[in-house]
Amino acid sequence: MRQIIVAIFLAALSSVAVAQAPAPAPKKAQASGWVAQSNANTQRLLDVEFRHSPESGSHEGLTHFDELISDPSLADEQAARREFTAVLSDLKAQEPRESNKHVAEDLQILRKTFDLRFRQEDYDRAHVVPFVNASQVIFQGLRGLLDDQVAPARRAAALVRLQKYAGTEPGSRPYTEALKERVLEQIAIKDALYPSKDEITTELGRNANYLDGIVALFKKYNLGGWEKPFAQLKDQLAAYDSWVKATILPKARTDFRLRPEQYALALESYGIDIPPDKLAAMAHAAFTQIQSEMAPIAATVAKQKGFASSDYRSVIAQLKKKQITGEAILPFYKNRLGEIEKILAAKNLVSVPNRSAIIRLASAAETAQQPAPHMLPPPLLNNKGERGEFVLPLNVPSASGGAAEKYDDFTFDAVAWTLTAHEARPGHELQFDSMVEHGVSVARALYAFNSTNVEGWGLYSEYLMQPFEPAEGQLLTLQQRLMRAGRAYLDPELQGGKLSQEQVYHIMETDIGISHALATEEVERFSYRAPGQANSYFYGYTRLLELRKDTEAALGARFDARMFHDFILAQGLLPPDLMHKAVMDELVPALMRAR
Repeated sequence: MRQIIVAIFLAALSSVAVAQAPAPAPKKAQASGWVAQSNANTQRLLDVEFRHSPESGSHEGLTHFDELISDPSLADEQAARREFTAVLSDLKAQEPRESNKHVAEDLQILRKTFDLRFRQEDYDRAHVVPFVNASQVIFQGLRGLLDDQVAPARRAAALVRLQKYAGTEPGSRPYTEALKERVLEQIAIKDALYPSKDEITTELGRNANYLDGIVALFKKYNLGGWEKPFAQLKDQLAAYDSWVKATILPKARTDFRLRPEQYALALESYGIDIPPDKLAAMAHAAFTQIQSEMAPIAATVAKQKGFASSDYRSVIAQLKKKQITGEAILPFYKNRLGEIEKILAAKNLVSVPNRSAIIRLASAAETAQQPAPHMLPPPLLNNKGERGEFVLPLNVPSASGGAAEKYDDFTFDAVAWTLTAHEARPGHELQFDSMVEHGVSVARALYAFNSTNVEGWGLYSEYLMQPFEPAEGQLLTLQQRLMRAGRAYLDPELQGGKLSQEQVYHIMETDIGISHALATEEVERFSYRAPGQANSYFYGYTRLLELRKDTEAALGARFDARMFHDFILAQGLLPPDLMHKAVMDELVPALMRAR
């Protein structure tokens, strides 16, 4: 089952669908020196990765994987483990002899990444009956080829891949049958841990979006011959969903909470290296502090706007009333990005490339898969000019087939400051495209990827912009920081049984001031989508603030914000400890010598 998750993960890193004329692309740096040496090590692991998750290799531009699909069997999982272990054994023997400190750091990253992955695989194989949403997996596998930035000649391979998923290609069998076989092997485990009932019913209820999304993609690119295999696949997916309802759902957990050891593994996978109760205590204190910072700014906004109440909750509710809708949304966000870029340049905060960022609205299928505003990074391997993309989902598809839940959280003036800073610039768009342009090692681009390393920079980017925003922008920046602090105690306390879902809804909607739609997304995230992940924003941000404080203390008047931020971006996705070491060993001495 872990191979399926890895395939989705790597595919999500590199899927970009752009419905507009291409702008100048980031220039990909050529690997040389220690980066080339490190990449040669990492490539041995990627060869195994893509052999067993070919959709991921295809997403990364390796065309010989385009017509292949993954094999979800236990035999394939075991074969992949043997092959990974053999490569890692060789790399481990190399580590003591490695003289280049950067290559040695990357070997450490690889070793730690796969140690964690193997422990997760072992736990899941010994204890867990998974819920694998076949519709989601197949949609992602096809979408990776049916994409505006994929060469037109490659898109026809999606038809072959569709036929293999449906089992109509010679030598193949329906993908859903292979999934059933693997899940049945896990069901045979004694005292197996089943998925939660909420997860199954909610996700199955949204699967029509994936089917509609597949049809829309094949029609968009004018591919012929897909109708018959798709009709068969559609029947297979309906039968698979019925099988899940009959076989897994009756034994599903009514309690969504993970076992403590399972939650601990999840936290580790997201880059959180402190106990959840310690993180929750830090987050509670930050939550109270942020509320106190919001009060005077809310009073200023209320006075400026003539609002009756100065309570931050009421002020945010008033600001939300003036929604930006329809065709006005994208131009508005693009204009706001331009305003932010002027501030970044004028205040010398970070180097900004001379090209526009990409922003678009999400389709229903994409929203079902990822209901939060997010950055779709460019391919970090074999990049041929593809770029990252800031995607705005505005509705959460209903699990019961009714009207979608409505957000009011992302399409009003005040919030666009912080949301654009986080997802576009100076946040994730700059973060990922900088990795392409600087040519960071593959180990740091892919295998060091975790939410603490990534989302810490996103939330720090909001902090970086706050002093230069108008009062209402500052208020919403603090509200978003309040939400991230809230996540860092709501998630562990929900999983630990200290809070109920109803209490989390109340805090999210009342004290933080978000819509019911966004609160639903958050509760789903804490409960089953990604327990532990929501903590990483606050934790990564906290570690970056600590790093900045230490750097300023070391440099004093020599501290240069632009050089500090450019250096961090140039390192790739280093874990906090390695990032701290790099800054202190390389940047600080360089700035001391320069001045």
